Amino acid sequence: MGNLIALIPDSRILNWLIAAGCVFLMAVALYMEHQMQLEPCPLCVFQRVAVIATGLIAFIAAVHNPAEKGIRIYGALTGIAAVTGAVLSGRQLWLQSLPEDEVPACGPGLEYLMDVFTPMEVFEMVFAGDGTCAEVVWTDPVIGLSIPGWTMVGFVGLIAFGLFQMARPQTRSQKSPALA
Repeated sequence: MGNLIALIPDSRILNWLIAAGCVFLMAVALYMEHQMQLEPCPLCVFQRVAVIATGLIAFIAAVHNPAEKGIRIYGALTGIAAVTGAVLSGRQLWLQSLPEDEVPACGPGLEYLMDVFTPMEVFEMVFAGDGTCAEVVWTDPVIGLSIPGWTMVGFVGLIAFGLFQMARPQTRSQKSPALA
């Protein structure tokens, strides 16, 4: 068991991996938007915010390189941000699974909502979803997952890393003598 733990990278490296994973997820989202011309729905935009928040927390944790308590706190924050994204992905998957006659009507665009309503009202309306969020615009040709399905897979992986950071035997990168 001790040899297995020695193979696990320290918390700083894991945080860099989480941040890199979030950059990858955002790169795919931007590629799909700009190269494949797939316009993101409001729930997609909020999922992107959750990816960015998760990556930003992991980036800060990697730069900060905290001690054991800080590793656990950053792991919890990473997990919370990723769970938020998973909930949003789950909501979109649920909307996509509804029969056509039960799909909510399409609403105004996110820009209009942000101009007219408070942030909390916008979040409530976006979370309720609309017809654009229920539309499946792309599916993976091999496995058949839609975009929110793949996003959910990404969030589950990020949640796992966050939980791992909270529960594992703690190892912290040692600062180089030049920085000490």
